Amino acid sequence: MAERKPRSDATRNREAVLAAADTLFAQCESPEAVTMADIAAAAGVGKATLFRGFGDRTGLIHALYELRLAPVRLATEEGPPPLGPATPPIQRVPALLDAVLCFKLDHRHLALALEGTGGDSSPYQAAHYERWHSTLKTALDQIPGLADSDFTAHALLAATRADLVEYLVGQQRATRDQMRAQLAAFTARILDSRTPLA
Repeated sequence: MAERKPRSDATRNREAVLAAADTLFAQCESPEAVTMADIAAAAGVGKATLFRGFGDRTGLIHALYELRLAPVRLATEEGPPPLGPATPPIQRVPALLDAVLCFKLDHRHLALALEGTGGDSSPYQAAHYERWHSTLKTALDQIPGLADSDFTAHALLAATRADLVEYLVGQQRATRDQMRAQLAAFTARILDSRTPLA
């Protein structure tokens, strides 16, 4: 049996909802301030349409995050250097972290909203986190002399947490260039501290 395609109005509504949510998260003072009612009104649809299409606010945030992240993920999975898998790992690791940081800088409130949707479960068990951790750990595993790639991947990703990015940009007034340079320097120190192979 052929898979049913979504109706054109359903597709249109989904696109309108995602665009409206994107705009609201980009313009808000705090991601908690963006409600399903706000998104429905901005998209010109009823709240029931949102709940049918996304389940709840968390489902909508995940869908929007995945949509915005898709080009970056494609670049890490199939793309050319510096993000693609053919890149030497010693160059790929800082490029991956820079991509995560730039994404969170470009989508600060969306990233904050996503990282705040964990509920009772650990944010480290969320699919988006596990994907980044796995990609980074795989690259770290290929660097000779680097001990404990699992923990190192966690520690490096901690430097790109959305709440830290928000604090540094919003409270400390750090610039994009400063943050990228600081993360690159931190990553280089971690990678340069490798213990030599016996």
